Amino acid sequence: MNKTHTKRRLPPLGSLTAFEAAARHQSFSRAAEELHLTHGAISRAVAQIEERIGVNLFVRRNRRVYLTVAGKRLLKTTTETLDALANTVEEIHRHDIESPFLVVSCEPSLAMRWLMPRLGDFHKQHPELNVDLRMAGGPIDLLSEGCDVAIRRSDFGIQEDYRVSHLCTELAGPVCTQDYWLNTIQQDLTKATWLHSRTRPSAWDDWKNEALTGTPISDKTLPQAEQYFDHFFYALQAAQNQLGIAIGSTPLVSDDLAQNRLIAPLGMEATGCDYVMLSLDGAVQDARVAIFYQWLQTL
Repeated sequence: MNKTHTKRRLPPLGSLTAFEAAARHQSFSRAAEELHLTHGAISRAVAQIEERIGVNLFVRRNRRVYLTVAGKRLLKTTTETLDALANTVEEIHRHDIESPFLVVSCEPSLAMRWLMPRLGDFHKQHPELNVDLRMAGGPIDLLSEGCDVAIRRSDFGIQEDYRVSHLCTELAGPVCTQDYWLNTIQQDLTKATWLHSRTRPSAWDDWKNEALTGTPISDKTLPQAEQYFDHFFYALQAAQNQLGIAIGSTPLVSDDLAQNRLIAPLGMEATGCDYVMLSLDGAVQDARVAIFYQWLQTL
């Protein structure tokens, strides 16, 4: 076997990534913003490649940069190579599209109150797939955290390269037990204990802003008492235990409302947020992810 290895005379991968971004945007500044680098770092990376190959890649005019003929050739090959690398890394991350495991990251409250009670049905319908459920909220790097999909409330910036699949529109409003509403506070919101979550500290104010029109509620409406909990899930459980009234949202309280464990005496208002499923899929969707999303749409 010939073990002779020819050393590849290539610029560093980081320099090529910087070049590709600068060429795509025709701007060093916009490339720097995208890659979270400085303008100087992009300029040095491009200069390093130009020095290595001995030709200019850009022509600079009026604070803009334009690709030379050599730059256009290098951009085409660099784009194809980086795309191929990204696809390979993603395939390795998935380890095997026939894998019997699907790693799902889901916000804790949503997982406990909505997803987990339904997973038994998913397993009955798709015994060939095992859901590895991990609880986490907010922004996520699916690749580095080893997750196939994430279910999130769309209240943060989502990476442009993620596929975003809509699940449902969120509605929110005060929820409590019927007994607490009728007998304890006699249908007077100001006599209630308002239950808050430190993970959604503005929930009551947000709801009041949405509910002002055509209701007796004003932005000056204040409760008799207030109580704070570390997580949204705990505030909803406290409402179910008649400790007060909380801002509940669908789909988190959908089962509670359907089974009369809680009521929404003042109705529910759209919050402006949706629940979505995030995935790494490119043009062709992973069959396991497609099966899971199709099932979610039936809930």
